[in-house]
Amino acid sequence: MSKKGVARIIGGQWRSRLISIPKGELIRPTPDRVRETLFNWLGQDLTGAACLDLFAGSGALGFEAASRGAETVVMVEKDAVAMRCLQASTASLAADKVSLAHKHVSSFLAYDQNQYDIIFVDPPFDTGLLAEVLPKLPARLNPGGCVYVESRTKFVSDATWTIWKQSRAGNVNYCLLKLTNG
Repeated sequence: MSKKGVARIIGGQWRSRLISIPKGELIRPTPDRVRETLFNWLGQDLTGAACLDLFAGSGALGFEAASRGAETVVMVEKDAVAMRCLQASTASLAADKVSLAHKHVSSFLAYDQNQYDIIFVDPPFDTGLLAEVLPKLPARLNPGGCVYVESRTKFVSDATWTIWKQSRAGNVNYCLLKLTNG
């Protein structure tokens, strides 16, 4: 059986509540400092926002968004152990605005036709999944929406994506992207 750890929610209605996370090489909860910066960028109140947390892992980003008033948060995770932790955290928080999809991100994006205000993309580092997923996201964004990206390497703007905000903490580069023509 996999060992488990915890992460704490840093803001909103569930501030200081703990969520379960499986320990493993591929599960990297977004550090508190990074989440604090991200939600300062996004604004502390996400009331009414529709959020998609791809590669949810611990669910730290999605639960943080739900804690701050997001109307809906969809978390996508393929790992069975991580999914059990997400289910346990969803139940313990009574997070009725959170829905879970136990699927590979590519499969989810192939059938999901919803649009979102904020999409969190934090794939396992060095897997190539970021390059695979980003081209599929413009059709999933509401007008004015943004995509949060976390990766080992610094993101570079391209014809599709413009960096709105960007920073680094340790070996984690993170940024908020907007559509270049959106």
